[in-house]
Amino acid sequence: MTYYIRPYRPHVYRGIENVEQANILRVDVREEDNEFIVTTAVPGLTADDLNIQVLNNIVRIEGEYATSDGEHLLRELPEGKFLRTLRLPTEVNADKVKANIKNGILSLNLPKVETARPKQIKILAK
Repeated sequence: MTYYIRPYRPHVYRGIENVEQANILRVDVREEDNEFIVTTAVPGLTADDLNIQVLNNIVRIEGEYATSDGEHLLRELPEGKFLRTLRLPTEVNADKVKANIKNGILSLNLPKVETARPKQIKILAK
């Protein structure tokens, strides 16, 4: 008896059917008052395996997963190169960006430039 295993793909990534799912780096982006926080899973990668670039309000994350040789019954783990570019709503201070990787989770703290931060205005009462 032969069994055929197919990965379940419940949705198509933004309407593009030909994109290989393994090479899409999925991210979570949160906006705080003073910064953006980008979180993504990069299992098996270290800081040396990643290249992160920031220019104005564009963040670029690229890297490469190791490829495995041999035949698999089912292959769902990511392999090969990936690239993810994000355009944030406001400009980021590239000199103060902090990147941290722990247990396969990459976190980027992207502080907003001073002009993009909300200002508290004091009201003078007479």
